[in-house]
Amino acid sequence: MGRKKKHIPEYGTVNLNGIEYFRTRIDDADGKRVALYAKTAEELYDKVEEAKRQIEEATFRRRTPTVAEYCERWLLMQSVHIRTTTLADYTSKVKNYIVAPLGHMYMANVTADDVKLALVPASKKSVSVYRGVHMLYKAIFNSAVDSRIIDSSPCERISARGGRPQKERDVLTDDQITQLLSTIKGLPPYVFVMIGLYAGLRREEILGLKWDSVYLDGDVPYITVRRAWHTEHNRPVISTELKTKAAHRDIPIPRNLADCLREAKSKSTSEYVVANSDNEPLTYTQFKRVWQYIVTRTTKERTYVRYINGQRITKTVKPVLGEKAGHNGHVVYNLDFQVTPHQLRHTYITNLIYASVDPKTVQYLAGHENSKITMDIYAKVKYNRPEQLFSVVNAAFGQVT
Repeated sequence: MGRKKKHIPEYGTVNLNGIEYFRTRIDDADGKRVALYAKTAEELYDKVEEAKRQIEEATFRRRTPTVAEYCERWLLMQSVHIRTTTLADYTSKVKNYIVAPLGHMYMANVTADDVKLALVPASKKSVSVYRGVHMLYKAIFNSAVDSRIIDSSPCERISARGGRPQKERDVLTDDQITQLLSTIKGLPPYVFVMIGLYAGLRREEILGLKWDSVYLDGDVPYITVRRAWHTEHNRPVISTELKTKAAHRDIPIPRNLADCLREAKSKSTSEYVVANSDNEPLTYTQFKRVWQYIVTRTTKERTYVRYINGQRITKTVKPVLGEKAGHNGHVVYNLDFQVTPHQLRHTYITNLIYASVDPKTVQYLAGHENSKITMDIYAKVKYNRPEQLFSVVNAAFGQVT
């Protein structure tokens, strides 16, 4: 079967420098009348078809921005009514999980399969990261639908379920707390850890805490939470804009924390409770270094990279509990469990619940907007072995142990 014959329209001709050309005129993407020339009618026909395709594509581009262009616009619109730290989180996720894989595509061309493939890297992260990215995809494409930039969202039937299973947050036991505090006593993270364990502040609240918010002289020592820390390009920014309205709270502190803070204040030359050597709040990198004082004293297996005579040497260390570090005799592997900054707050809140503090009071001390959040996230059993629960069960039923 032969090729379908083109229907070549009748074109006018024009003589240019003694040569006859076929000529026609069309409207370009700006509506401007332009002329096209060719030596043959067939050649001019092909030129016209290519010009039409380019005009259609240019018109489409104007009507439909790329994913990168629309994401930039969407983030700018959000900046009016969300916290600086929330905007920073959105910007990071959009850059890494939306713009990186799909930024070059036009919004109208993105399919559900494109989004599913783009979500794969996020699915290898935590559940919270995956859900956050999924939420952003839906919000951005739904916004584009509302603005009539696209007819429908490719995210409509994509499930929010994904990511690695959420790991149960472990609560530090009383023995682990004792072990941790004795291990880091006198080291840079000690005050941070004490505040987390016995006041339950979030990391950003501790790093933004100033001495003018720590009241140690009255009969009831307490901390007022009124500032929060975050970083922009690794530089610390202290803001009075807290995570929620409920985050602004006054927290009575137990005697051991009050004593710790009195001692720290007597030695401090900074307005910040946790400060760097220049008396300024920590950068993100500095905080990571401070936390390494804890990590390097655990028995967690880790890999180091060293450069010896220009060669990159990878060394794996398998710490043994109670032994000294081979590279530093001052470091002893005393911790056979892992510790995260948020785990301190989690332990504080769980201990309040375990001590039968009523949910509304726990909600206030935790700085949550409602007690359901508190109980759903943190009301986990602290102990689960029979010998640990024996006295609890007997006490509940009025039995003497």
